[in-house]
Parts: sequence; structure tokens; C-alpha cells
Amino acid sequence: MKKTKCSKIGFVLGTALLGALTGCIVDGPRPGGVYVAPPSVYVESGVVVQPEYVYYPGYQVYYSSNTRQYVYQEGRTWVTRPAPPRVSVGVLFASPSVRLDFHDSPSLHHAAVVRQYPKRWAPPGSNQNRKGSPRSR
Repeated sequence: MKKTKCSKIGFVLGTALLGALTGCIVDGPRPGGVYVAPPSVYVESGVVVQPEYVYYPGYQVYYSSNTRQYVYQEGRTWVTRPAPPRVSVGVLFASPSVRLDFHDSPSLHHAAVVRQYPKRWAPPGSNQNRKGSPRSR
């Protein structure tokens, strides 16, 4: 009987210790505060890799070559998918693009990115900015 009592006490103490060491992690919006999602970090071959984004203004799509994922808005929701929306990869990659210098979620920077690179943006000196080019008609 003494062995059973010690086993139960040991089990209860072990469970309490495990619960204390594990803690309770709540990840989500908190009342009265602003929730910001943690930055995306990927591990490849033991090396931490942060996504780098290329933005395609004509389609308002971001592409991360590290993750091979496209990030864009679907309605009011930001989605990450293996394919771009409503356009083929070839057409998207042939359109004007700009490499961006941030490593967190594009949703955090989208308002500023759209102001700096509107839908009809083209790199300076490209044919798309010249009069008479097919894009300016």
C-alpha cells in the first residue's frame, strides 16, 4: 500500500512539474491590444532562412524564392499559395517586378508598397514607360 501511495504522489508531482515547465502559451489577439503575427522563419539544412520577396505591381502579388510561395490578398484575407492567382507563372515572371527589402509579412508593408509601386509601375528606362509602347496605349 505504501508503494501505491508513493507512486500516486510521484505521478501528481511529476505532472505538476511538467505543467509548470511547459507553461501556457496563448497566441492570438489579446483584449485591448494589437496582435502582430510573428515573422515567418524557415529552417533549411539547419540554417534559419527568412523569406525575401519580389513584388509584381501589375498583379499585386509577392513571391518568395526561399519558400517558393506566392502571397496575395483574396478579398480581405492574405493567403500564401504555391501558385499565383489568375495568371500563369510565365506571364507573372515576365511582368515588371521589384525586389523588396523586408523579411516579415507582406501584409505589414502592402499599403506603402502599393503607393510606391502602383499597378502600372515599370522600371525607369524600360519600354513600358515610353510613348507608343503597347503598355502605354
